[in-house]
Amino acid sequence: MKVIIINGPMGVGKTAVGKCIAGRIPGTAFIDGDWCMDIHPFVGSRETRAMAADNILHMIRNYQNCSACRMVVLVWLMDDPRIRDILADGIAAMQADLYDVTLICDRDSLITRWKNDHDCEWRTDRWLEISLASLPVFASMDHTIDTGELSVECVAEKVLGMAGETGAGFQPAAGKEA
Repeated sequence: MKVIIINGPMGVGKTAVGKCIAGRIPGTAFIDGDWCMDIHPFVGSRETRAMAADNILHMIRNYQNCSACRMVVLVWLMDDPRIRDILADGIAAMQADLYDVTLICDRDSLITRWKNDHDCEWRTDRWLEISLASLPVFASMDHTIDTGELSVECVAEKVLGMAGETGAGFQPAAGKEA
């Protein structure tokens, strides 16, 4: 089984790209890491992140045991290398193939996307400042894709290419730029 982890700052397009991949590649499960620590009010502590990582690994293990599933796409903001290591170690223990990518963009692109995303409750000015401040951290990570001038479909194709899935059933949605 392949596991693709899509990392990056809030608002960069992780969810859109992950859903695009999952919608286009048969047998792909989509996991949003935020679902795995959906506590109200939000608590982003070391404890809750570790709990979320454990929940994610449990879900991946269950998908791996499902004959209908051949790939998992996980999207989650992982600025803490310890959490990325926990996930990588757990995925390796499952003998799954891990491909990780970090999506990045410039300040202006992030602001534009943020202002155009009216569906997400996190798109507040306070969280925008936090996300903008995190851009250098994510830009310094390995396996980055600059999404600034790219369509969701184009980024999805690049991610799939990194995972050896280019041409394996990916078709841009009708009427969308690829």
